[in-house]
Amino acid sequence: MFFQWLKQYLPRSLYARAALILVLPIVALQLIVSVVFIKRDLEDVTTQMTATVLREIHLLLNVTEGAQEAEDILDRLSPYLGPLTMRARILPTDAGRPADELSWNEFSGRIVRDKMQRELPGYVAVRFPQGHLFLLYLETPAGFLELQLDRRRVTAAAPHQLIVTMVFFGFLMTVIAFVYMRNQLRPIKKLAEAAQAFGRGRNMPYSPRGATEVRAAGSAFLDMRARIERQIEQRTLMLSGVSHDLRTPLTRLKLSLAMIDEEEAEPMLRDVSEMQALLDAFLDFSRGASTAAPEPTDPQALVHSIVEDWRRQGKDVMLGELSGSGLVELRQQPIRRALENLISNAVRYGTRARVSVALTERTLRLRVEDDGPGIAADLRQEAVRPFARLDPARNQDLGTGVGLGLAIVTDIARAHGGTLRLARSPDLGGLLADIVIAR
Repeated sequence: MFFQWLKQYLPRSLYARAALILVLPIVALQLIVSVVFIKRDLEDVTTQMTATVLREIHLLLNVTEGAQEAEDILDRLSPYLGPLTMRARILPTDAGRPADELSWNEFSGRIVRDKMQRELPGYVAVRFPQGHLFLLYLETPAGFLELQLDRRRVTAAAPHQLIVTMVFFGFLMTVIAFVYMRNQLRPIKKLAEAAQAFGRGRNMPYSPRGATEVRAAGSAFLDMRARIERQIEQRTLMLSGVSHDLRTPLTRLKLSLAMIDEEEAEPMLRDVSEMQALLDAFLDFSRGASTAAPEPTDPQALVHSIVEDWRRQGKDVMLGELSGSGLVELRQQPIRRALENLISNAVRYGTRARVSVALTERTLRLRVEDDGPGIAADLRQEAVRPFARLDPARNQDLGTGVGLGLAIVTDIARAHGGTLRLARSPDLGGLLADIVIAR
């Protein structure tokens, strides 16, 4: 359950996930080492050094015990002071009470402050100014005693050297690893782009590169692409050949039936016409979207021309919402055939149709709606299969369909890397068919 919740916050791309795998252990290692170093080594060393200085300060406090005047206190301290060891001066009380002064990254200074605050009587404040000085303030009868020491007596000379060095080299190694990782992931990205382009009906030049496993996957993809292309070509040739060969005997049958009496020949002519329509549908299905190359197309202009063609035929086909503008790589003739099939079904099973276009940065949606009976939700998956005849959803007396219309549309949508979605139209009440293509 926890991992399912965590997945929604993880990056999606391969680059981001590889970077996370690379950076996360380095950051975790640096944090652990830093915490252990600060909490154990640095804290222990600072505590020992502070304890040594505290012994000296306790000695000075014993020497000044009983002194009430500033001059007397400084005279008693003078034998123990020196420019290289310790300096002292008295600040008058009217100058204000000194306060602690520590920078945000002064880890050792906080340890010194806490230890002196606990163990030093008369403690007032400590200061760690920029430089090599450490200032300690003690309360005396004559005012605030300021002791100046070399800060290296209470803190290590370079307490953060390990952390800085570790962060610097960690960053340097991360950059080097990123460059190497980018070179290793580039072949995988090229393979993904080639596979995505092939799924959208385009052949992108690709040659296997990279590690042995990536090369093996690339070679398998090229073999698979070649097999699929051969299979599509063989299917097209086979169905086209069968359809073409059957046209000759059908033509002979029509000529023979023309010699027979009209009333006797009418049922057989109807059967021949149905077979002719069936062969035409076979031919359209076999061609699919493989007979044209993608080219920049304005989908709004294409839809507008299709709607005008149907209006000239006296059909109630209207334009819906047209949102977005731009060119999309499409096979114009197959897309036109798909929209023609959807509109033909719409005006066959309903009284009017509406066609709309929605173009965004990522997708193109071509929508056809009608006011017919529609297709039940549990039959929509079956409706896009070849040769599907849905008696409960469609009245077959209205036409001579052979069950390939939606199958052809589905095949064309898939050849463009898209899909066909069926639903009920909320406005017209009939079937709503969306061709959704990723850009």
